[in-house]
Amino acid sequence: MEIEPQTPRPTLAKRVRRLALIVPATYLVVCLAVAIFQKHLIYFPQPGCDATPADVGLAYEDVSLTTSDGVSLAAWYVPAGPADAKGPAAASVIFCHGNAGNISNRLHTIQVLHNLGMSVLIFDYRGYGLSKGSPSESGTYADAEAAWAYLTGERAVPPKRIILMGRSLGGAVAIELASRHTPGALVVESTFTRLADVAGVHYPLLPSSLLTVHRYDSIDKVPTIDCPKLFLHGRDDQLIPPRLGRSLYEAAAEPKRFIETPGGHNAAGFTWSQEYTNKLADFVREACEASGR
Repeated sequence: MEIEPQTPRPTLAKRVRRLALIVPATYLVVCLAVAIFQKHLIYFPQPGCDATPADVGLAYEDVSLTTSDGVSLAAWYVPAGPADAKGPAAASVIFCHGNAGNISNRLHTIQVLHNLGMSVLIFDYRGYGLSKGSPSESGTYADAEAAWAYLTGERAVPPKRIILMGRSLGGAVAIELASRHTPGALVVESTFTRLADVAGVHYPLLPSSLLTVHRYDSIDKVPTIDCPKLFLHGRDDQLIPPRLGRSLYEAAAEPKRFIETPGGHNAAGFTWSQEYTNKLADFVREACEASGR
């Protein structure tokens, strides 16, 4: 009976050398994958449209916006209802929603703003809802610019009567738009300093500032915005920690206000409490009065 020679087992030194090659190679592959596919970690569009403002009893108009690069966007214009006792009169809102879903998921927000006596223009970013195209940072900025052009052009709304509002990623879009124009006020909820800072919270072992292609550097833009600014952030937000929202607020120029609300990322802000809805109404009314409207 012939006995086959045994293969010598690798020494500890060889194992260490092999591991020293595998670990960095794996890390580089992960970094490369994040850099290439990060778009799918940022944007979560929902196609189609499941509901309209009519489903909550609001009159509205379907609006088609066209961006500077020729992309067709779906939007709704909801005209103002009668203001309540605390509501700001004659203000129009451009609302920039977050990174997931589409405008049909924001009916409650539209309803709250309408009940405060404000008109609302809400649009879907390219690739979301019924809008054409594919989302990107520059694309979301161009989409918001198309909404501004529609409201100031076709609707002839004076810039000082426009309130720019954005939630989460939409806060960064609204900040970019406010840095280009002079609205009556800026309101952002649950938003961040820059996208790389959010990535650093969730992927602490990766070089987020080097890998992040879609940057949304709001903290570099907010100091240049002169209009009144309101920052709202949920104290239990684990997706975008409140410290990022407060850092953004601290970088902003006066006049500004920071309000911490109850709740996490998806259950915080002015729509979840009458108390904070009233605070929003007070802020917008004061901004309207300060601009002489």
